[in-house]
This record gives sequence, structure tokens and C-alpha cells, in this order.
Amino acid sequence: MIDLLKPKPFQRFVTFFVFGAALSGAIAACSGPATPPEASASGSSSAAAPEKVQLTLVSYAVTQSAYEKIIPKFAAKWKAERGQEVEFNQSYGGSGSQTRAVIDGLEADVVALALALDTQKIEKAGLIEPGWETEAPNDSIVHSSVAALVTREGNPKNIKDWSDLSRDDVSVITANPKTSGGARWNFLALWGAITQNGGNETAALDYATRVIQNVPILPKDARESTDVFFKQGQGDVLINYENEVILANQKGENLPYVVPGVNISIDNPVAVVDKNVDKNGTREVAEAFVQFLFTPEAQREFAAVGFRPVDASVQQEVANKFPKIAKLYTVQDLGGWDKVQQQFFDDGALFDQIQAKQ
Repeated sequence: MIDLLKPKPFQRFVTFFVFGAALSGAIAACSGPATPPEASASGSSSAAAPEKVQLTLVSYAVTQSAYEKIIPKFAAKWKAERGQEVEFNQSYGGSGSQTRAVIDGLEADVVALALALDTQKIEKAGLIEPGWETEAPNDSIVHSSVAALVTREGNPKNIKDWSDLSRDDVSVITANPKTSGGARWNFLALWGAITQNGGNETAALDYATRVIQNVPILPKDARESTDVFFKQGQGDVLINYENEVILANQKGENLPYVVPGVNISIDNPVAVVDKNVDKNGTREVAEAFVQFLFTPEAQREFAAVGFRPVDASVQQEVANKFPKIAKLYTVQDLGGWDKVQQQFFDDGALFDQIQAKQ
């Protein structure tokens, strides 16, 4: 997923050095791939576990606030139980660019990306073994969100639901799903607003076409679409993600928004990168970290920054924080990512056909 609400592109490495169960903090500054634990061991025999292990997490930018709280908790737990220090290398950026970086050689041990389609690209590159979805709870979906409609202050166009986006007097800002993985959620939310609410695909095509006709410009990614809406002042409504709006409002931006009652579950997966963990000797700690992300302790940190948790107990704890969704559907309800890609986003598919009508 992409960090939509900050003013500039963002991608960097952060390294957390963790010492002991009485963890005191983190220090930013390292940018190389994880060192194999054998090379990290100091004064240990070949049969003994190394005193320190390095783990590289690659994720999309908006998750950083949660992982900065989760990583120290996991490291302290691992130290207490295994007597081993964990050093985390972290890289954050747009989900699509992070995916390409891993395929091109960034040695991630764990990837936590915005959509399963990105994780599948890493699988197809031979770095993740098939069946990764079954290796963690909840089909490896670690948290989720829903689509939100950000309006101008006071909501002067009285935007209340998806239907308002097709009105002649409403200008809509969204990124181009042909170039932005995150923007595909936006388009699927438009499509599902009809097909998952009693309408057929003919009606969905008509509705999506009218909405896209109300889009004055299709920025290449979510960052640019946010700049178009806020900095350039274009559009009456921006299609965004609930978690990003919540996080922005926590930082004092006070963005007005509406969460439609018929909505898509924006599911965010996590996976171990098999080829890299086997090369680096980090499989055990990587798999333990992934499992830890599904514990109530970690799920509370995701919920604190606006993600909808997948743990049932934490869902109950934070139920009042999130608007209830009357009709929540998933990509699987639309046929799964392979079908969705072929139907909507391949060259010559429905989105290209809609654009051709402009």
C-alpha cells in the first residue's frame, strides 16, 4: 500500500538494534541486505546459535508507525525465550516499488505489502514458494482497511455514498490502476459498489465509466493523486483508504471523510521470502515474526494506526473506532486476483475500454 497522505515520496531503510528483554529503543541508519546469522555470531562455536540474528522487513510506507511499535515487542519476546538478539533492517516505500526492489535483489526475509497481487509477483519470480497464503493465520492477511471518500472541508458537494461520484457536478480524484497497484482497490470498490449490491456487470460498467469520466486527471500513483487533490486543489472528492485518513487525522490534518456502507475489504498480506531466509539462515525467526504479527499484542498496534485488525478479540476491543460496513466483500468475491487482473487491468481489458470512451 502506498502512503497517500504525506507530501513527498518516501523510501528508506531503518535498522533497529535490540538488546535484551529490557529493550530501550531503536537506532535508525542501516541500508544493506540482511547479514547471514553465521556472519553475525561473535565468539560462538559452529554448533551454538549465534548471539545475534538479522531480519529484513520490506513493507509499504504507511505501516511504519505500527512496525516501530511491534518490532521491539517481538525482539524482547524472542530474546527472553531464545536468548538471542534480533537486529531488524526495515525498508518502506510504495508497495509496487518495494515489490520490484525485492525481485531485483533486495534481500527481504519478510514482505508485508499492500495487496496479494504484489506478493504473487515475488512468488512468480521464484523467491516465495507457492502456498504462502496457508502458512500464516487468516490466509496470511495480517490487517485490512476499506475505501474512504475524502471531501473538501464542510463537504460542500454533500458526498454521502458511491452513487454521488457519478453525478455531473462532482469531480473525482483517483490514481491510475494501470500504473498504481493501490489504485486497483479504488476501481474494484467502484465496481463492487454495483455488483455486490444487487446490480449486474452491465450496470457496473456504466457506473464505473461515468465515474472515470468525472476524473479530470489520472495520476500515476496514489502519492500524486493526493498532491493533485490537496496541493493543486483539484477535485471534490478523493478516493482514499480509511487507515490512511485515520493516521493523517491522528497527526492533526483533520480530513473530512465518508466510509460507504458497501465496501471492499482491502486485505494486506504478509509472507516469508523463502529463497532469502534459506540463504540467510533466518527462516525460524522470520516465521516466528510473521506469527507474532497475528497476536493480539501486535494487532492492537495495527489498529492504533487505523488498520482494521484480523484478530477477533481485538476487533471487539476497537469496534467503536470503525464505522460498521453493511456489505463487505473481498477480491475473492470478484473472482480472485488473476481474474480481476485479466478482466480489468490487462492491456485492452475493461479499464482501457473505459478510457477509450473519454
